[in-house]
Amino acid sequence: MGMSAFYGDVDRPESIATIHAALDAGVTLIDTGDFYGMGHNEMLVREALRAAPAGSRERALISVKFGALRDPDGGWAGHDGRPAAVRNFAAYSLQRLGTDHIDVYRIARVDPGVPIEDTVGAIAELVEAGHVRHIGLSEVGAETLRRAASVAPISDLQIEYSLISRGIEDAILPAARELGIGVTAYGVLSRGLISGHFAADRELAADDFRGMSPRFQGGNLSHNLGLVERLRGIAGQKGVSVAQLAIAWVLSRGEDIVPLVGARRREQLAEALGALDVEFGGDELAAVERAVPRGAAAGERYPAPQMAHLDSEH
Repeated sequence: MGMSAFYGDVDRPESIATIHAALDAGVTLIDTGDFYGMGHNEMLVREALRAAPAGSRERALISVKFGALRDPDGGWAGHDGRPAAVRNFAAYSLQRLGTDHIDVYRIARVDPGVPIEDTVGAIAELVEAGHVRHIGLSEVGAETLRRAASVAPISDLQIEYSLISRGIEDAILPAARELGIGVTAYGVLSRGLISGHFAADRELAADDFRGMSPRFQGGNLSHNLGLVERLRGIAGQKGVSVAQLAIAWVLSRGEDIVPLVGARRREQLAEALGALDVEFGGDELAAVERAVPRGAAAGERYPAPQMAHLDSEH
């Protein structure tokens, strides 16, 4: 996402080089959305995959989120989960990606005006036709997850999960596990907040999402960066970075959870991949959770209007 929008200036050559470095390192999941830069990100992924070695390109699995409605000025106009819209969004994504199928297809946010059964049913028809391989969901609650799974097999739920965003542990994660649905966890570094690299005096670009994010505002930011300093002490004792510690914590939650890493540059990617080598003893995990106990973060994870669109929060 950050390679196309929402985090200030983008660097196309570095973005493509980072995707290639990820593929070379064995990363197989490429996650995008048709609304990331209004198609820009899908075309970027297409360009990167076409220039990649054949072997790594064939191993790449593309996950696409759809449904967000945009306008020419970059504004937002809700979500559309009608079956006809699902087919339309898929047709455009297939063209932009330059592929004959999408590996995982999911609506980005539940359309409150359309039963989830109808939206999932439309994706299931795309699966039958060979245009989609697997059905995913994004930011849905446990009840919606069960309703969707009653229509067709759901392979994956994409949802925010990190040391400071643990709401899924109550009902959503248990439901996913009961239904045999994997989880791709986004926001594992909380948009850089718990990466260990974000400074209180950092100036954000006008189009940087974090400028509106409650967790990056005033006293909330100061409080949250205080939590990061607690993690820094533990990371230092283990000889790893704060980002590696935070990603490794998500990895420790179970083999059915895959962290999505939003690296925009090769050095960020290299740091993130180092989390694969981090192992926790029981005492160390307990120390991390004492340093940042559940609910310790100040501020919601999205501004109020966006929180209202999250089925997972209702």
